[in-house]
Amino acid sequence: MTQIKSNDNTVNYNIIFVLTLIHFAGDFYSSFFAPLLPAFVDKLDLTLAQVGLITGMIRLLSFIVQPVTGYLADRYETRSFVLAGLFLAFFFIPFSGIAPNFWVLMTVLCIGSIGSSIFHPATTGMVPLYAGNRTGFCLSIYNTGGILAFALGPVFITWYVGRFGLEQMPYTLVLGAFALLFCIKYLPVPVSENLSHLGFFGSIKDTLGKVYKSIFLIWLVMVLRAVTGQTFMTFMPIYLTDKGHNLVSVGLIFSLFILAGTFSGLLAGWMADRTDFKKIFFVSHAFMTPALLLYLYLPGQFVYLGSFLAGFAVLASLPLGVVMAQKLAPKSRSMVSSLMMGFAYGLGGALSPIVGKLADIYGLENVLFYSAFIPVVTLIFILKFPKVK
Repeated sequence: MTQIKSNDNTVNYNIIFVLTLIHFAGDFYSSFFAPLLPAFVDKLDLTLAQVGLITGMIRLLSFIVQPVTGYLADRYETRSFVLAGLFLAFFFIPFSGIAPNFWVLMTVLCIGSIGSSIFHPATTGMVPLYAGNRTGFCLSIYNTGGILAFALGPVFITWYVGRFGLEQMPYTLVLGAFALLFCIKYLPVPVSENLSHLGFFGSIKDTLGKVYKSIFLIWLVMVLRAVTGQTFMTFMPIYLTDKGHNLVSVGLIFSLFILAGTFSGLLAGWMADRTDFKKIFFVSHAFMTPALLLYLYLPGQFVYLGSFLAGFAVLASLPLGVVMAQKLAPKSRSMVSSLMMGFAYGLGGALSPIVGKLADIYGLENVLFYSAFIPVVTLIFILKFPKVK
């Protein structure tokens, strides 16, 4: 497989499509866990603390694995990260359906999470190479692949489990096998920045240099966004089930949350390419708290509207943080992408065991309510962001 690189101002939509499809395939399987939580809780008699522990371990692995993979992907021109990562994700996660106990369930989900963490930095780092002068929009397209997977995956898996049962989940890995074959045929070899001679700390100094403070601020906001988003994505399905919604209804509500992020991510990326990233960041985070409160308290069927509005606000800034970091540190595209996505997302989600324990003590609704106000804090840090165009 040869290396292909887009001209400076020309968008290679064919490669962007391949990268987006890979993103979709991997995240499609990663999306199975959250909407099936009520079924796992019922089958294995899990506590909220155990639910939080599984979620936290999954996110912690992203927190640990993605920066390392991102560092390596910037230095070695190989497709191995993508191929191996995609395989682990689609092969192991479906076996969660036949897990006989809590520990086996956590093991197969964690291995699948490692796979997801491996392929994300490498593919994300490739996007700017083929995006021309539309990096924000192209990264939003790529990000849409993942968001759309998290929107459609829950609908598919809740329907599938509702009809065939958890025990039949392993058969779903056939879909991932086809995606892997497509990836082998069409994915180009990544182009690295050849910084391996500098070593780990030398390369960080060379690529981040004077922008490390700005990178840290963006990362901090992305962590706080992840804490809020992961809290609602993990525990709202259980909250909704307690309120009388069935598994299929929960899957649809969850999917609306994610699907809304598909639209808001594309819109945010398109607008950011034409204006200031900082302004779009601020508006999306200012809208987040009221949208989450509507999601939590809108009655009856209005919860579907609340879910859409909450997802629209929570997920809009995800591609923006990645693009800003890549523009500030263009020599380390994969590593800074992993910092903004895997590292921030993983650290935010790693707090899930604590959130679950607090929910056991103080009540799930109270924890969700106070979590909705975390985005207000991020507005202070966003005001200190540099202007990036």
